[in-house]
Amino acid sequence: MTTKPRAKKFRIRRSPAAAGDPAAGTAPQAAAAAAERPAEPQQSARPQPQAQAAAAAAADGSANPASMSGMVSSARENRMETDIEAIRQEGLTGRQLRLARRMAQKHNLAATSDFEAVRMLRERGIDPFKRANMLELVVPQNKTQPAGTPPAPGSVQLPQTVPAAKTTLPSTELSPAERRNREIQEIQRDIARRRRRKLSLLAARLAFFVLLPTLAAGYYFYSVATPMYSSKSEFLVLKADSAAGGVGGLLSGTQFATSQDSIAVQSYLMSKEAMLRLDDEAGFKAHFTQEWLDPIQRLETDPTNEEAYATYSRNVKIGYDPTEGVVRMEVSAADPEAAAEFSRKLISYAQEKVNNLSQQKRADQMSEAATALSDAEAERRAAQERLVVLQQQGSVLDPEGVVASLRQQISTFEIQLEEKRLELAALLDNARPNRAKVSGAEADIKRLEAVIASLNGRMVDASAGENSLANLRIQIQMAQADLATRDLMLQSALQQVETTRLEANRQVRYLTTAVEPVPSEEPSYPRKFENTVLAFLIFSGIYLMCSLTASILREQVSS
Repeated sequence: MTTKPRAKKFRIRRSPAAAGDPAAGTAPQAAAAAAERPAEPQQSARPQPQAQAAAAAAADGSANPASMSGMVSSARENRMETDIEAIRQEGLTGRQLRLARRMAQKHNLAATSDFEAVRMLRERGIDPFKRANMLELVVPQNKTQPAGTPPAPGSVQLPQTVPAAKTTLPSTELSPAERRNREIQEIQRDIARRRRRKLSLLAARLAFFVLLPTLAAGYYFYSVATPMYSSKSEFLVLKADSAAGGVGGLLSGTQFATSQDSIAVQSYLMSKEAMLRLDDEAGFKAHFTQEWLDPIQRLETDPTNEEAYATYSRNVKIGYDPTEGVVRMEVSAADPEAAAEFSRKLISYAQEKVNNLSQQKRADQMSEAATALSDAEAERRAAQERLVVLQQQGSVLDPEGVVASLRQQISTFEIQLEEKRLELAALLDNARPNRAKVSGAEADIKRLEAVIASLNGRMVDASAGENSLANLRIQIQMAQADLATRDLMLQSALQQVETTRLEANRQVRYLTTAVEPVPSEEPSYPRKFENTVLAFLIFSGIYLMCSLTASILREQVSS
């Protein structure tokens, strides 16, 4: 869509024809001016008959040069023609010529052409292209008169070029509007041609870098790839019920209590050790080296452990769900029975691993508790033997009882001695005491003192020397205290053994299979449509990244 300019004044650049070849540009400019002026009203002041005759003669002379060959022009005519020719060589635009014609009309100059109007204005010292003179030509439009009213006499109208000669033949020159439309159409066709070429190149690049690889991937997934059968199973690693309090009691029985064990089992099943054991017991490498497998999934004959482990990692998928504490395993193989067998073997490996996770810890704890108990029993037995030896050494089972008995006897005889002394004192208080009674009392006192002296001697003998009853009593008391201590230690060791046994039982882990592996009847892999779409997206992303990188580098280099 082309929008016509609405400005009342605008400037048009010089055309290449007028700038390069003045003689060739004169005729198209005059034709363009003549094509644009028919829409303008005729000027009010008609040119003089002499001017029309001169113009007609000039037109006849230009149309038929042979008829003018014998004519002789005056010096003034030659100078006028020279000036007009010089003005034509200036390459003035049609707009400038129209402005000059209007300014000549304003100054009442009868010009027969636009170039003559420029010459006549310059002869009077008026620059028709000066901005101040151009602004004087812009007059407000008379809007008071109705449309279709003839112009008043003497009103200034747009200038019209007086045709030098009427031509009835169609012109080969194009008007500026037609030329502009043609140029716009050429530009549009060139833009469309470039767009079609760019789209063709883009389609070719997309077909080569995206569509062809996608078709190759789709052909592989649909026609070449060997179908793989998967066997899914689920199992849990549980812990024995515990009655312990605190945070351990709160977390016991939940998935958080066995999360580390589950992660350890998952890591073991995904390790190279599990792959080698599976190959020794179930023939993992032999299954994936069969000739009827496709080349991408088939292992070479006598593959290395690294190559087999790469295939193992691709076909054995194990995931642990921490929210539920479930370990999910999916094993893929070319045969459904082989997939189920591989899955069962791996579950048995996991069960053995779970059983061995806390076995060493439990064995260490129980061995330490048993050692402490045996030491306590030996020390208690040694204390008992030492006490028996001390008791047998003094031939007295209870030295303390013997000493207490002597003390009691001495105390009893001392009381009796005091009574006899009081009795003797009472007898002696009489003026004439009975000698028989006095003698008897004195004899009793002597006998009691002798017994008390004998008992004191026995006490001294029991308390003196290394083998005295006092020393023996002290040793026996120490042996008895040591024996009591060993009894307490033995009791503590027995309690520790029982506690360790209970703790070891609480640390037992066991594996429970929630979903048993079952051979599948339909292949699970490859997922043809999903893998083809994924390949398309991957190739598209690669192409997009490469295109963006190339565009950025091109822009950086060009700038």
